[in-house]
Amino acid sequence: MTDIRAQVQAVLPGIRTDLEDLVRIQSVSADPERLSEVEVSAQRTADLFAAEGVEVEIVRAYDGAPPAVIGEKKGPEGAPTVLLYAHHDVQPENDHADWDSPPWEPTERDGRLYGRGAADDKAGIMAHVGALRVYGDDLPVTVRLFIEGEEEVGSDTLVELLEKYQQRLEADVIVIADSGNWDIGVPALTTSLRGLVRVDVEVRTLTHAVHSGMWGGLVPDALMTLARVISTLHDDNGDVAVAGLHSGPAADVEYPEERLRAESGAAPGIEWIGTGSSVERLWTKPSLSITGLDAPKVAGASNTLVPAAKARISMRIAPGDTTENALACLLRHLEANVPWGATLTHTVVDTGEATQIDATGPAYDAARAAFTEAWDGTEPVDMGVGGSIPFIAEFLEAFPQASVLVTGVEDPDTRAHGANEGLHLAEFEKVVLAEALLLRNLG
Repeated sequence: MTDIRAQVQAVLPGIRTDLEDLVRIQSVSADPERLSEVEVSAQRTADLFAAEGVEVEIVRAYDGAPPAVIGEKKGPEGAPTVLLYAHHDVQPENDHADWDSPPWEPTERDGRLYGRGAADDKAGIMAHVGALRVYGDDLPVTVRLFIEGEEEVGSDTLVELLEKYQQRLEADVIVIADSGNWDIGVPALTTSLRGLVRVDVEVRTLTHAVHSGMWGGLVPDALMTLARVISTLHDDNGDVAVAGLHSGPAADVEYPEERLRAESGAAPGIEWIGTGSSVERLWTKPSLSITGLDAPKVAGASNTLVPAAKARISMRIAPGDTTENALACLLRHLEANVPWGATLTHTVVDTGEATQIDATGPAYDAARAAFTEAWDGTEPVDMGVGGSIPFIAEFLEAFPQASVLVTGVEDPDTRAHGANEGLHLAEFEKVVLAEALLLRNLG
């Protein structure tokens, strides 16, 4: 343990430098004008692993598809095989004015390294590089790599890649470095994630707009009608009122009220919705939000009855449910609650299955022991995540015999996907140490 900790501290300055170089690459997979930067980040990622003796290759599901990096470095004969996952693409930085420092120039402030991708997920890449660098040519296990280049745009070709390169990616243990820890100083294993169903719903009451004075009071306008439909989606407590959705228990974890208030950005005086413990509402019960509306703007609105209005419904489904069931339940509810004979149509935007991991067995014991050592005796929390990472379910399906460990570098104040995304540097050192210890334990 002492030797591994010392070696982590020895390699950390170089890991930090390499991470900063990665952050400077604007690998925004959602921006067609920056797809060349995604190519640059794939090559840079491949070079980093090649320098550690990994036989790497940049692969695609088809010509023109986003680039992924796969590779292998063999360990001792008969040792387990560990697949390390991360992704090298990042979210758009959006308005630079919202950042306290330039998003593409890594900047340290108060123990954090700020920049787009500094945590999500280029630090995940560098945690893997760091663990390899600690061992050099004395790896205790065989390591395989899968560094994805399209996670931030839905991993559309992931299933095809897993099928195409399955033999080169098969492993006894899969380490997915794309989640987070419970708090600063408290590590976590992510054992459940909610799924996602997004649907655009349009309500139509008129074939064309008409004068509100001449027809108001007789003809329902589409906005009022859509509002009535939306109001049926929750009961008076704020619980989702769609029948047939699954709910389940959550881990016995206390989420302090002051942390909830600070981390959620809740406005002063706002009340929480729903019933059950806070972590049940966030991790193991369904939630439903309206994330967009198509309707005339208030500025410039005329005295006109709106003929059609559209809303985007974003529904998170609990582990144990399926997107097929959840979608059917939602559509059945909507159609049963459209008032006044209005026409309701829908378009499915996207879906992603929920995940529940049975976090028992030798690989999980090895991980918990490594985390406890790295965090100086603090045992990891089994944590749920309210958001969705659909590709984890795809890994579980593609490699059903593997133990899948979902870990990460984020903490409650990382602000991934938002302005001022930042990596807590002291925690990152523990992440690198924990992964190095995990490889030792597995070997």
